[in-house]
Amino acid sequence: MCRTGTGRSTSTHHHSIESNGSQTQTQTQTQSGTNLPLIDLDPGIPTVFEPYWRRMGDKCRVVIQGCDLMSYRATTTNLCWYLLPELEEAIRRLHRVVGNAVVDERHVVVGTGSTQLFQAALYALSTPAAAAAAPQPINVVSAAPYYSCYPDETDYLCSRLYKWAGDANQYDSKSGPFIEVVTSPNNPDGCLREPVVEAHGQGKLIHDLAYYWPQFTPITRPADHDLMYFTFSKCTGHAGSRIGWALVKDREVAIKMTKYMDLSSIGVSKDSQFRAAKIMELLCNNYDQKLGSNFSNNFFEYGKSLMAERWKSLRDVIGRSDVFSLPTFEQQYCCFFGRLSQSYPAFAWLRCKEEIEDCGSFLREHKIEGRSGRRFGADAKYLRISMLSSDDVFQQFLERLSAIKILNNAN
Repeated sequence: MCRTGTGRSTSTHHHSIESNGSQTQTQTQTQSGTNLPLIDLDPGIPTVFEPYWRRMGDKCRVVIQGCDLMSYRATTTNLCWYLLPELEEAIRRLHRVVGNAVVDERHVVVGTGSTQLFQAALYALSTPAAAAAAPQPINVVSAAPYYSCYPDETDYLCSRLYKWAGDANQYDSKSGPFIEVVTSPNNPDGCLREPVVEAHGQGKLIHDLAYYWPQFTPITRPADHDLMYFTFSKCTGHAGSRIGWALVKDREVAIKMTKYMDLSSIGVSKDSQFRAAKIMELLCNNYDQKLGSNFSNNFFEYGKSLMAERWKSLRDVIGRSDVFSLPTFEQQYCCFFGRLSQSYPAFAWLRCKEEIEDCGSFLREHKIEGRSGRRFGADAKYLRISMLSSDDVFQQFLERLSAIKILNNAN
């Protein structure tokens, strides 16, 4: 089971229906043909939530005049000088409503999605090394299976400040200073996580909480960490707006992150900030009406119901399969919903049975594309599948998956 608060990366149990036979030759049997279109479930594009926002209609409409938002600056008092006051207020209000993060005595730093915030955080936490007499790049680690883009994003700029050092489970903190990235819920397997490296005073932490929202996981407590970041794309599904934000306790770290934004992009689009603030305001207003007849309009209630339905459908298919297995999760008390709740992650961490060495190649033969476990520091028997596609794509995926069988022929 995925468990919280273990202090070590948690193992994920999988359940499946396995066929008999100690020695087997595998053949696949499917209704699909080579001329079928590819179902691409590699990227986590959140079109699953489009129907909700279509239903909201003009409630999220924003009007920006040609003379509006023309300056680089948004404020003369906030250290994050390009952050619109409306967005900062909306971010703080949203976290207080959801209860997923402490916002008091925190600095808000906005970035172009969580990708830019990750780079800004690495820069801010590693810059003291530049002043050392013989500086060495700080090692960046994360417990496997880790988010597949961490290695590339860390090493992309070939920085002398930091470098990717792999699986945090295998890292010896006595080797020197390090930064551990804690992703919770984890991408790809959906587990809630804690740090795994014993710091010995040399470690710094980045908490990637992109998926710590009620539609994906129980909100067990407000996250209270020195540096944690979120992203608008995972909160509401608006990936195209490219808005992310960090909650930072240390003022100097927040200043350095803002400096990174200044040097890399001279701030963040005010148009996107304005839209994000409007949508967050609607989320909070709908929640405030929960005691009335309109609680069905609450986005997180809607999203949780939708994700629960998708996971039930997928588990039904896997339960009849002799090919695949899925993680299982314990119920936990969700402070937002006020009841026991289940995890419904944004991705399915699919595992193929033993006879299949490469789950990605196997499913590609049936025109289903996912992201290989190898990219997450795991075995190729695993494949990450997005649960966030549109309804028609998800239904095609279920139909195609249910048609795959393995014929076991004893030697």
